[in-house]
Amino acid sequence: MAIRPPTPTRPTAFEFFAGGGLAGIGLTAGGRGFQMNFANDLSPMKARAFRDNHPDVPLHEGDVWDLAVADLPGTPDLCWASSPCQDVSLAGARGGLEARRSGAFWGFWRLMQGLDAERRGPRIVVVENVVGLLTSGRGRDFATVCGAMVEAGYTVGALEVDAAAWLPQSRPRLFIIGMRGVTGAEGPRPVAPFHSRRLMAAHAVLPDRVRAAWAWWRLAEPPRRNVDLTGVLEPDAAVNWFDAAQTERLLALTAPLHRARLDAAAASGERRVAAAFRRVRVEAGVKVQRLEVRLDGLAGCLRTPSGGSSRQYVLVCEAGRVRARRMTGREAARLMGVPDDFRLPGSESGALTLMGDAVATPVVRALTEQLFLPALAGA
Repeated sequence: MAIRPPTPTRPTAFEFFAGGGLAGIGLTAGGRGFQMNFANDLSPMKARAFRDNHPDVPLHEGDVWDLAVADLPGTPDLCWASSPCQDVSLAGARGGLEARRSGAFWGFWRLMQGLDAERRGPRIVVVENVVGLLTSGRGRDFATVCGAMVEAGYTVGALEVDAAAWLPQSRPRLFIIGMRGVTGAEGPRPVAPFHSRRLMAAHAVLPDRVRAAWAWWRLAEPPRRNVDLTGVLEPDAAVNWFDAAQTERLLALTAPLHRARLDAAAASGERRVAAAFRRVRVEAGVKVQRLEVRLDGLAGCLRTPSGGSSRQYVLVCEAGRVRARRMTGREAARLMGVPDDFRLPGSESGALTLMGDAVATPVVRALTEQLFLPALAGA
């Protein structure tokens, strides 16, 4: 256990694989949460966005493997790692933690071990990733991350949280949380919705030593979400719409059932807004690109422009016709809970990449206010 200096007015946090610093926005909780004392990211574009929006937070731009423990200031109370997810995503090749990008986790964990060796390790460690980590490597990757925390003396638990509880975007993510020397809110058994069946299945096959140090962290379900997709969109006159030929080419990718729903919405006489994204599906043994449409008030999970579902589209059904356009970077930022004064990269591709790789800020804030801060306050 680290010997800690006197506690500052606010607890301190480090953010690894920080991107534009969205986890930090949630951790600071409007100035009532953590003080961000260090951040790291490899991407020059993301590092520029981070500096634009968090000029007072020290940022190391470069590979986490190039960081030394001496580069890390002071004794953090919490360390957050949104390590790259491409190799454990359900949409990816599933290379697992041994793959190069997701193996960056070990670059982060090496630093946690180094902080421990200097008796300034954090009391809380959070690893955020896609839910595919639960089954990546046939469950070995999830067990390995949890096992590393337990070996370091942490009580470990996990939550599967969908940003759709707060925002009009379907974005389930896994949060593995380790606590040491502090006690977080927990229950005697898993409880929906944040302890999903797939999380419980992954827990059931963990090694005995990990399950012996397990906690079912508790997070209250938020009030009913009061905004849908229309609430984050730009005015019609402020965006560029496809022409008739472009729209028809896009809609031609729609499966018959989805097209029937769109046509019905257009004929209803009401304005209906849908999100759509392209997927490759196998039909009759053949790979077919399909446009999949949501008319439930939610966007699909944001990804980078080169990701599994590519860039999303906005469809507006009105007056007997369907109009189409691409979703903008600012709209994507709103879908992540980012305020409009957040400075996005100059290009749409950069803005969409920044948001597609990020974590939804209201989710982090809920974890901060309900789990992290109460645990540290009770220490």
